[in-house]
This record gives sequence, structure tokens and C-alpha cells, in this order.
Amino acid sequence: MSRLPAAAAAAFAAGLAAALLPICAAAQDSGPTDRRPVLRGIETTDDPQRIPRRPDPQPPRQLVLRGGRVFDSVRTTAYPATVVVEGRAIKAILPPDAGGWNPDAQVVDVTGKTVMPGLIDMHVHMTYPDPNTPIDEQDTEGDGVLRGARNLSWFLESGFTSVRDLGGVLNAPFQLSRWSAAGRIPAPRVFAAGHIITGTGGHATERPVTPNHGPAYQWERNGADAWRAAVREAFKEGAAVIKVASHFSSAEIGAAVEEAHALGLKVTCDCETAYTEMAAAAGVDIIEHPLPRSDRAIQLMARNKVAAIPTLQVYQNVIDTSGGFYGSTSRRFAMTSQSNFDMFKKLKAAGVAMGVGTDSIGRVNTMIPNFYIAELKWFVKGGYTVPEALIAATRTNARLLDLEDKLGTLEPGKLADIIVVDGRPDEQLDDLARIDKVVKDGRLWVDGGRLVIPPHAPAALPKPSPPAEVR
Repeated sequence: MSRLPAAAAAAFAAGLAAALLPICAAAQDSGPTDRRPVLRGIETTDDPQRIPRRPDPQPPRQLVLRGGRVFDSVRTTAYPATVVVEGRAIKAILPPDAGGWNPDAQVVDVTGKTVMPGLIDMHVHMTYPDPNTPIDEQDTEGDGVLRGARNLSWFLESGFTSVRDLGGVLNAPFQLSRWSAAGRIPAPRVFAAGHIITGTGGHATERPVTPNHGPAYQWERNGADAWRAAVREAFKEGAAVIKVASHFSSAEIGAAVEEAHALGLKVTCDCETAYTEMAAAAGVDIIEHPLPRSDRAIQLMARNKVAAIPTLQVYQNVIDTSGGFYGSTSRRFAMTSQSNFDMFKKLKAAGVAMGVGTDSIGRVNTMIPNFYIAELKWFVKGGYTVPEALIAATRTNARLLDLEDKLGTLEPGKLADIIVVDGRPDEQLDDLARIDKVVKDGRLWVDGGRLVIPPHAPAALPKPSPPAEVR
């Protein structure tokens, strides 16, 4: 294919920039509807939909983590303190020698260990098939739920208290999200997108068609009205975020962003080259991956406050195992470790906020927590300090979830999602592999590095009637 002459290419780029400027100006003021002001004073679900719910009738119990060093993700340095949990929330962070908790509180000595917010992974696929999944079970909801429950238990015991699931099979991600929120399974919080929305033949729908490249995982939609309807359908199913992918038209991405923001949800986009520019101009909230994009697109991201989830390690895995992407019409570009890392450095230099995610598809889930630690090391290599990388993994990720008022830091009033690390992860990232305890929603789920599953308490029989005479 012949290339445009330099003058013609420059004229095209200038024309595209001029066309995008008014769209960018409008996008700067766009964003998800914040319903917190009209919900003040009542309890809601702990997700971006913020649905009103009845208060918990159970009297709150206290859990005290005493004697540790606290890395709260507010400061960049750890300090000695005692963390008091009451019910589902953090009640207080006290000096190490303080007291004052209830006499019946459960007091846990964590001397010599680090207490910090639970880790958040902003890009997972808990229900995708892995090499052990039979072909005829790859697009079934039941097998997806079972795969997801197994993967989520691995994440929980590895110190993750929240994950953002960006595509899975049928309704399985939403079922897992509901069961986790109710405390019925050992799992992090699951903020699910459900189906990926793309144009016909877009990302993850290309040939050769496989069970996970079909309608059980992706919705192929065409036209602005169809994209708007897909967003509404995802919201109805329980979406905490809307995921879109190239390819699309400017009208389609604009309609999806407008509808999602009106519903109070953020939009994240898996897109590359010109589509990234279109998405940033339309006001999407986050761009996934280190895929190629122009300097102009990076400027639009910075100007419109579009964040990034770079997922460098999963692409390094692809390079290490396959050498790159081949045979995919949604990955028509060259990719190297250096080009991916250069994209990361450009985003950082432009001031684009970056969260931490792994894109944990298939067998990558078996590598937890190694690939997440590797992702954090990319951040450090790219100019973050170790404490700054941990803040990206917790506080920044919570903000990008639109849940910074509930998650991401250890502060009174925040939900009690806490991990205890047998080491100093704020100094040495490898210590994150040494998870001792995990508290989610105020409940101790992992102790001594092992899941804690309380025994079943049999329900009482109904009050028996006087027995009839047996003949």
C-alpha cells in the first residue's frame, strides 16, 4: 500500500485536529452523573450504580489490627499505628499504644507486618476460558461462574479486595459480583462490565470465530442508537462500567459515552491508532492497554482527563510467548517491549493518570500475584517510586472506579478492605507475595495466608407440631 505524501499527510492531520477541537471542548465538561448529593444520608450499594439499600440490622462488631506499620495510601510513608474496624468500615486509626476499643473486640497482633489497603486490579477477565476448558463449555454460563469463582478465590488470597472485570461470558460476571457483594463466596468485590460493545468485526469478534469471540462475550452493534441501547442493556444487567472497543464511528462512541455518563457510569475503551483519538475526543474516561496512538491522542487524553490502564506485563507475556500479535484484524500494528514502554513514558510525561491492571485472560490468572507485581515494577521502571506505585494500585484505582469515597485508602469511614503483608511492600514490591491476612467488608477472609471459610451453621427446623400417633 502506498503512503500519502508528507504534505498530504500533514494536511490530513491538521484537518482531523481542527475537526476534533470543538468535540474536545464539549468533552472537557462531560463526566458521569454524580448521584452522591441526592443520596446523602442513606446507605447504598458499594458500586458506581449506588442503589439505595436498607441498613444492616446486625450490631457492628469490632476488629482491631494492633502493632503493625500502616501504609494508608494517603501518605507515601508508613507509620506505626493500630487500625480499628467496626462492622464494615474503618472506625479509627490510633497511635500504636492507644486503646479504647470494645471489650469484646477481636484483637489481632500484626507486629512487624504492614497494614495497607487491599489491592485493586483494574482489568481482569475472571470467566474467560483457559487451556483446561472444553470447547463446548467455553461459552456456557455455568462453567464461566465456576471458573470465575476459582480465579476470584486466588485473587482474594493474594491480597486483592476489588477487581474490575472487563468482559466475560453471558451473565456470569454479574452473578459473581452479586454473590461476592453478599459475602456468599470468597472473592474480591467484582465491578463488572459484562459484554464488550464493538462494531461488527471489531475487537474480540474477528475471525476465526471461537466461543469467546462471539455473542456470549461481545455485542456487535452498528449505529449510534444501537450503541446507546447496548449501554442501557448493560446498565440493566448490573454493569459498574461500560467497556467499548474499536472499531466504531464517532457517532457510535459519542452516543455510548453520553448515555453511560447520564446513567452515572464511566466508559473504558480498548482501542488503537485513530480510534483512540476519537474515543478521547468523545469523552471516554479510560483507555486500556499501551496500544499505538498519536501524540495528538495523548494530548487529548491529558486535556480531557482521560486516564490509562497500561497493562504492560500482559503484552510482554504475548511478546515472550508468541513474538507479537498475528492473524488479528483488531491488532494491525507492530508491537515491541520498547514501543509499549515508550507509550507508558509518554503518557506519564503528559500527566495522564494511570491505574494498575493486568488483563488476566485464561491461564494468566494462574500467575497471580506474580504478574501484578511485575506490572508494578513496570511503573517503577517508568519513573514511579515504590510508594507511588502502591498508591496507583489502591487510591488511584479507587478513584478510577468512581469509588474514592469508599475504597483505596485506610481512613475512618472508608470500607474495611485491608491487607496485612508479612514484609515492607512500600520498600520492596516482592513482599506483596507474602500476604498474611485479608479483610474485606470488615470480615477476615484470609488468615495466615489461607482462606477462612466458616463452617455451615444448620438452620433450625420449624417449630414441630405434636407427633401424630404412629400405627
